[in-house]
Formats: sequence, structure tokens, C-alpha cells
Amino acid sequence: MQAFTSHHGIVAPFDRANVDTDLIIPKQFLKAVKKTGFGPNLFDQLRYKDEGQLGMDNSKRPVNPDFVLNQKRYTNATILLARENFGCGSSREHAAWALLDYGFRVIVAPSFADIFYNNCFKNGMLPLVLLDMEIDELFQGVESGAVVELTVNLQAQEVRLAKGKNYHFEIDPFRKKCLLLGLDDIGLTLEKQQLIRDYERKQKEICPWLFEDIIV
Repeated sequence: MQAFTSHHGIVAPFDRANVDTDLIIPKQFLKAVKKTGFGPNLFDQLRYKDEGQLGMDNSKRPVNPDFVLNQKRYTNATILLARENFGCGSSREHAAWALLDYGFRVIVAPSFADIFYNNCFKNGMLPLVLLDMEIDELFQGVESGAVVELTVNLQAQEVRLAKGKNYHFEIDPFRKKCLLLGLDDIGLTLEKQQLIRDYERKQKEICPWLFEDIIV
């Protein structure tokens, strides 16, 4: 998993509350189980005027020019600004995969659905919680053109605006450590690899009949 220390990027505003995971990545794309390749179908129902299906050539589909990600100024956006309860609905990890594959590293919102929130961390993406008032200020700034880019410093737990104003955010220390070091669940387990091997060797001495077909 790619480590996250700080990130500077263009902000795309998605001014909608209770965005569920089926809107983030529709159910017909869940047949694919790889973590990559979902970016072109992120928010598929909103980005395109037709109904998307797995394997379609998205370059030939009619796009919705009114949707935020189809607007030129947000083409290279890597920070998504959203409203409360982002990522609600089903628990599909594909939602986090789609956002990351598109290019987003940070999702800023006043609240997130729990499972989606956890899935973001497991995939190296930062779901960043700010106060409602701060979210409103950011939306107003993006709409007026005053806020185009943000810098997110995970170590300092700060969101920095170009004109000098900063927002502080809270984050669980363990999740912060995992992001800073680029550790997902597998990475965390591998950190204990030697302890696991030592335990298996000890168990083999105590209960050798359990390890007849296992090479340790």
C-alpha cells in the first residue's frame, strides 16, 4: 500500500449528502475482483448519459457535461469535497477502489459511513473529517474560485489553504501510523512475521502431530 504523509491537489466539490456506495460504483461492476480498473466507472450513473456495463468502451459513451468530474477545471482533481454520511449503503470495498483508481487520495466530509471509512484506510486513502462550518467554507471557496487546491499534512493533521488558513483534523493514532508507513492488514501481519515463525516452531515442538504436512 502506498504510504500517505502529505498531499497537495485540486479539489472537486460533490455537494450531495448520503452518497451511497452504489452511486460511487454501481453493482454491475462488482463482478470484477481486481483492485484496479474501476476509475472509469466511478459515479458511472452521473458521469454518463447511458447505462454502463462491465467491459464497455467508456471513451465512446455520451458524457454528462454537467457532472463535476466532467468539467475541465476538475479533470485532475485528487481531493473530493463531500457532504455528510459519504459512503453509506452496502459494504462494497469496490467503492474505495474506484475512488483511488480514479486518482483521489483524500475525501473531505463532515462524516462517513463506518465501513467505507475503514475501507479507505485499508487502501491508502485518507477520509478526512472536518466540522460542518469548515466544510461549508470550503464549498463556498471552491464555488467562488478562491479555493482551487488544498494541502493535507497527515503528520501535522492539518488542511492548509493557499491563502494561509488552516483546519485541524482528528484521526485515530493507529490509523495515522498505518497510513504514514503504508501498512495495510497484510503489511501489519508481515511486521510480526518472525514472531509468527517462532510461535509455529514452538508449537511444533509441543504438538508435532499437528504439523506433519507443514514445513516451518
